[in-house]
Amino acid sequence: MTLVDTPATMTGGPALAQERRLVTAIPGPRSQELMARKAAAVASGVGHTLPISVVAAGGGVIVDADGNSLIDLGSGIAVTGVGNSAPRVVDAVTAQLNSFTHTCFTVSPYEGYVAVAEKLNELTPGDHVKRSALFNSGAEAVENAVKIARHFTKKQAVVAFDHAYHGRTNLTMGLTAKNIPYKSGFGPFASEVYRAPLSYPFRDGGLSGAEAAARAISVIEKQIGAENLAAIIIEPIQGEGGFIVPAQGFLPALVEWAAANNVVFIADEVQTGFARTGAWFASEHEGIVPDLVVAAKGIAGGLPLSAVTGRADIMDSAMAGGLGGTYGGNPLACAAALATIETYEEDGLIERAREIGAVLIGRLNALRTADPRIGDVRGRGAMVAIELVDPATGAPDAALTNAVAKYAHANGVVVLTCGTYGNVIRFLPPLTISDELLIDGLSVVAEGLKNA
Repeated sequence: MTLVDTPATMTGGPALAQERRLVTAIPGPRSQELMARKAAAVASGVGHTLPISVVAAGGGVIVDADGNSLIDLGSGIAVTGVGNSAPRVVDAVTAQLNSFTHTCFTVSPYEGYVAVAEKLNELTPGDHVKRSALFNSGAEAVENAVKIARHFTKKQAVVAFDHAYHGRTNLTMGLTAKNIPYKSGFGPFASEVYRAPLSYPFRDGGLSGAEAAARAISVIEKQIGAENLAAIIIEPIQGEGGFIVPAQGFLPALVEWAAANNVVFIADEVQTGFARTGAWFASEHEGIVPDLVVAAKGIAGGLPLSAVTGRADIMDSAMAGGLGGTYGGNPLACAAALATIETYEEDGLIERAREIGAVLIGRLNALRTADPRIGDVRGRGAMVAIELVDPATGAPDAALTNAVAKYAHANGVVVLTCGTYGNVIRFLPPLTISDELLIDGLSVVAEGLKNA
């Protein structure tokens, strides 16, 4: 276990010791008290990964009510890229709080919303004229991107991909591929949603990106028809689906086909955006320029905010009043977003994501060399995963995955699982984490593999 004081400039408040520290078993008695209250007060459908009661967080640690300090390799599912209490974010939100908390931008506008839109228009891929609209959650932004695309093209069908995750609302459940826990029993779902095969290099049998794209396009043309298709929506690197990085050339081929067929190409960058992959947006790694980009999670340092940014002609096609919502672009969230973007820029966090990625890929590949149960190591920047398999057959091993995650949790490391088959462990550390904490956390995962 490491012990390093986090500078107040990283936490925004009193320095937290950057260490993995276990005072009690996980969960301790105070956390157990909160879990009992949760069971009595909160709907059982709202689950949790770790049964702890968080009282402080920052740098690369989460501290619970029993004094346990856990290494955070989850970032609230890629939300706290700048840390849990980044100083610029705290200061900006405090200042805005002292001015006003809300007016509803669609009633009486304010500068913060406009400034966030300007930054998104600047930072998203492409140098074309853009417009942005702000919302509250990733799912809400996805829904708005789809409805904008439908309005612009005057077509209705939408294509999502195998293993996709786009949200938990009705339309986004239809776009999402995984049944349990996201869809089962919640239908019927929105109509005119179709699915195409993804490029999944580990399980594709050697298909190149171009070949995988040709396969997907063939399905789209035969089963839907370009004349009926409003939009393709895809995560440049899949999140819940298993951190699948498509083979090189897959995404550009889809973009090219969409442009030739009056189909809007939507990049769902909810999990991949804002420095997470070592670029502002993961689309940049493939050199693609989406028509619309959906952003959320890492955009505002933990405050609820999302956005759709895209080509001005597409975004402006909706009638006045057709986009918006009571809380979309809330002043506090906008202040947080501007401070968060400044933190990514001024603190070199895009470069830091690449450094974290080098540590993750290097250490995990070393484990893979020694352990054939690690079938694949993949990802970019601070978005990396291992896929665990039966070494004899290559079949997904969800039981092993759960055992390793459970061991990590019990030993003070927050890790998340994902994947259609439940056999992927993903690593999403805050970009403020130290190498020492990162390596310590990975060592616990290695111990979990050894002991499983």
